[in-house]
Amino acid sequence: MCAKVRRKEALDFHEARPAGKIEVTPTKPLSSQHDLALAYSPGVAEPCKDIAEDREKVYRYTAKGNLVGVISNGTAVLGLGNIGPEASKPVMEGKGVLFKKFAGIDVFDIEIDETDPDKFIEIVKSLEPTFGGINLEDIKAPESFKIERELREKMNIPVMHDDQHGTAIISSAALINALEINGKKIEEVKVVVSGAGAAAIACADLYVSMGVTKENILMTDSKGVIKKSRGNLDETKARYATDREDVDTLEDAMQDADVFLGLSIGNILKPESLKKMAKDPIVFALSNPDPEIAYDLAMETRDDIIMATGRSDHPNQVNNVLGFPYIFRGALDVRATAINEEMKLAAVNAIADLAKQAVPEMVLKAYGQRNIKFSKEYLIPKPLDPRLITTISPAVAKAAIDTGVARNTIEDWEQYKLELEERIGIDQRLISRIITRARRNPKRVVFAESDDVNILKAAQLSLDEGVAIPILLGKIDVINQLIEEHELDGLRDCKMIDPYLEPEKVEEFAEAFFEKRQRKGVTLKMARKSMMRSRNHFGCMMVEKGEADAFISGLSNDYPKTILPALQIIGVEPGVNRVGGMYIISNSKGNFFFADTTVNLNPTAEELVDIIGLTARVVRFFDTEPRMAMLSYSNFGSARGEVPEKAAKAVKLAKEKWPDLVIDGDIQANAALNKDFLKENYPFSELAENPANTLIFPDLDSGNIAYKLLMELGGAEAIGPVLMGMNKSVHVLQVGSGVRDIFNMVAIAVVDAQLNEKRENSAK
Repeated sequence: MCAKVRRKEALDFHEARPAGKIEVTPTKPLSSQHDLALAYSPGVAEPCKDIAEDREKVYRYTAKGNLVGVISNGTAVLGLGNIGPEASKPVMEGKGVLFKKFAGIDVFDIEIDETDPDKFIEIVKSLEPTFGGINLEDIKAPESFKIERELREKMNIPVMHDDQHGTAIISSAALINALEINGKKIEEVKVVVSGAGAAAIACADLYVSMGVTKENILMTDSKGVIKKSRGNLDETKARYATDREDVDTLEDAMQDADVFLGLSIGNILKPESLKKMAKDPIVFALSNPDPEIAYDLAMETRDDIIMATGRSDHPNQVNNVLGFPYIFRGALDVRATAINEEMKLAAVNAIADLAKQAVPEMVLKAYGQRNIKFSKEYLIPKPLDPRLITTISPAVAKAAIDTGVARNTIEDWEQYKLELEERIGIDQRLISRIITRARRNPKRVVFAESDDVNILKAAQLSLDEGVAIPILLGKIDVINQLIEEHELDGLRDCKMIDPYLEPEKVEEFAEAFFEKRQRKGVTLKMARKSMMRSRNHFGCMMVEKGEADAFISGLSNDYPKTILPALQIIGVEPGVNRVGGMYIISNSKGNFFFADTTVNLNPTAEELVDIIGLTARVVRFFDTEPRMAMLSYSNFGSARGEVPEKAAKAVKLAKEKWPDLVIDGDIQANAALNKDFLKENYPFSELAENPANTLIFPDLDSGNIAYKLLMELGGAEAIGPVLMGMNKSVHVLQVGSGVRDIFNMVAIAVVDAQLNEKRENSAK
């Protein structure tokens, strides 16, 4: 699904300090004068001298081996055209973010003010000492063909124009699998290509490398079918010019075609032309945002079609992010001198093969499906599949070694896959999977503090992303004023409720609340006059009564004030003795789960067991198998005291209750996370081979202090707090949360509500 992006929202996103989307972060400590002397003068002279004697040592002493240059002159920016180098910079920074997120590759983006291809080539060639690879981007054809070809010839590092080859590689994988499904032979199929730009030519070239007969390709541009008789063709178009004089238009070309590849403009392919195609046609309508023919229209026109688009809201999304990060990762890791045809074909086959393998449970959950298997609707893997890097990068690296363009070899491929997972923190896509799961069945979410602009922005984002159906509580005139000021037009049609203007609903809720709490010191008058006019009480009662599915609050209130109404009205889940709070701490090493960080002040050993059980269940909710450490200031009895004894007892009781649960303690936090330290000093520990990902704190003080210190000083991102153990979906925000933090919690609340609904249906 493509979320609507508003101009002001996009500008605010890029302008927020620090401006842009990328920064340079030192990788070595620089905390003392000695550190600075090592990093710069005089220490820096030593690696300089070594590199001067042997230039290959630049990979040993610098970041070159993990650094890609994303380079453009801004002459063909997707959807924007020739906007120039400065205007293309946000796009190039964005490409750098994708390299880092999906493959752990660092990027410098370079925008060059030069349109002459020869001068452009000269400039980029001179940058070879800096980079381990070059990703060319958004350069117009036909100049882009010359630029890439000559740079590949002149440079001894990988060079790839992703606009061409990314789409070619992903669509080729889809083509291989589509042909397998419909039983056609690649050397016999007739292919029609709509568009003759860089991506279209690259796709045709790769299809030919895979076995498509060049004479069976008809390519069209804005003038119709490209024919040799036309004359004045550039050399790239001339390669696919046909001798046939019986075809002039796209409609003519479609007669008996087996494959349609669209890289042109939206809605150019008419149903009448689609009907002319051969039996079991393959249609790749890849123009964005509007395909050459709308997916639903194509499905209505023919029931034997196999279709892919560039959109995420239809099956078989041909998305370049499936390819370029992992292709460069494999090429860099063997220090390849080029990305050759064999490496591209290796990526094609790896992607195609992955689609035929059993899909992991985490991917099924992310896309809200019980079963995803190789079929017309699943030709290529999903972008959030964590196996992409460990499938494509090794295939590319191996092809580089086999074809002699690698300067490094890999001996242990299983170890290499483990290193790939560690390099990117394979679980960092956790929140992306949760968001995708939420989209599959969006729920009604009550936002209790809707007269706060960040809440409204998060509600708008939730609506745009298809994650939630917002219900806005607050003063309606204030909400509308904020909507107007911040261009949040999508919220105008959302339900808005001011409890002070809902006397009948307040009366209904007050009576229900009085029935629940009449023996807990609550009178009907209190419920009527104050409590049910409180947004936290009113919103929770909406969830309890089935008028909403989830409740979000806490941005401007203390945690206890927000959670108390939820406990009074909704209560804990059956079989659960207490609620707890958990934070997910994400950094470059992955995701770590901290509990309890928000609720239980000083739990006993028995109460810690309850928290352990709740936390283990919720960690699994996030598609992660918990490896738990019960923290203390002691390592396995090395020091005495109340906390170590309580921690050790809690572990003993937890193991008795859940023998298969991986948990150990009492243990210090640094030991729990350090595999080498554990193996050397405590090899008997269950965590020695695979350290902890879930940390249980002995009291609220330590847990709360730890996550807040990491947020402020450790450069970690915190997702939460996730409220564990409630009977329905209620989540309490951290005071002062930003828009993205709120949105993440909304996604978690929606998936929580989905699971509650499933549990309730099972109980019926």
